[in-house]
Amino acid sequence: MTDRIETNKSVPQERWGEFFDQFSNGNRGRHISIEILNSEMGDEELIQDAPLMAMVYDRPGKGDDLIIEVGKDEVTYAHTVDSPTEVWTAQGESGRMMALSISDAAGTKTLIKLAAS
Repeated sequence: MTDRIETNKSVPQERWGEFFDQFSNGNRGRHISIEILNSEMGDEELIQDAPLMAMVYDRPGKGDDLIIEVGKDEVTYAHTVDSPTEVWTAQGESGRMMALSISDAAGTKTLIKLAAS
């Protein structure tokens, strides 16, 4: 039985630092895929089935970006979202996090899908 995506919730910007710290700690090692959704450039899958290491958010004034790092013992790939504007979480029926969608100032969406296990 697959866990259907039930609820989408927006994460308020003032909570992003705390949210990404908790998300990193709770999902470290869980396999993810990263996809870019861009209406002008087309969609592009950047990475598939790689273990999450951390998601590091620097607030505006400190860098204004979100870095998604993957790897087991060291960072093997990192993707940066410049000037994120919105963060949405998608949860399955069981309440388990299934995906994150991050929009940036350029109108690009970064979709992070989490493996079920």
